[in-house]
Amino acid sequence: MIKIALIDHQVLMRKGLALMINGFNNCSVTLEANHGQHFIELLQHNQRPDLVILDIHLPVMDGFETALWISQNLPETKIITLTREQDERSIITMLQHGAKAYILKNIEPDEFNKALLEVYTKGMYINDILYKNLVHTQHNGAAETQDSYLQLMNLPEREKDFLKWVCTEKTLKQIAVEMHVSPRTIDGYRDQLFEKIKVSSRIGLVLFAIKNQLVKL
Repeated sequence: MIKIALIDHQVLMRKGLALMINGFNNCSVTLEANHGQHFIELLQHNQRPDLVILDIHLPVMDGFETALWISQNLPETKIITLTREQDERSIITMLQHGAKAYILKNIEPDEFNKALLEVYTKGMYINDILYKNLVHTQHNGAAETQDSYLQLMNLPEREKDFLKWVCTEKTLKQIAVEMHVSPRTIDGYRDQLFEKIKVSSRIGLVLFAIKNQLVKL
């Protein structure tokens, strides 16, 4: 049985979600919290969940802070972001903080069930939000993993450094200052990586860096 915690301050939404999840095979909601701090308090009297389904906009302790706390204190627990937000900053920050799936609240029940199972069994769920930003998204298959690793190893050190900075919340102009180069040079690094890695967005670069463990979450 997959033990699942729900963190969402909208009670009606959370109760409906719990009812649906408990109807899935092998899934059970064992903990419901209004926000991150509430979740931490409830953990004192509950088992560690296998999955945490987490909204971003929460009172007291928001989704970003909560995801980071879970990554640091419950490393075996996998985080699924379930939200209405689909801006680049939110996606990148949640990935940085350990989220293994980024799902919008308009998802169909069957697809949501699939997402839970894939995060639990494979470690990550790639939907259209993530897939359209990254071509190399398969998390099994030795040949693909080796190709992706070789891509990383063959990158110049400056492009690897740029990849690490991309995985922060800094803008491209701020990254240029940190790397002591011009914004035009930074644009060049970005465009070269788009071509080499076959992605078309910053999110794709972040996913590539995370997948190949260039950054530590």
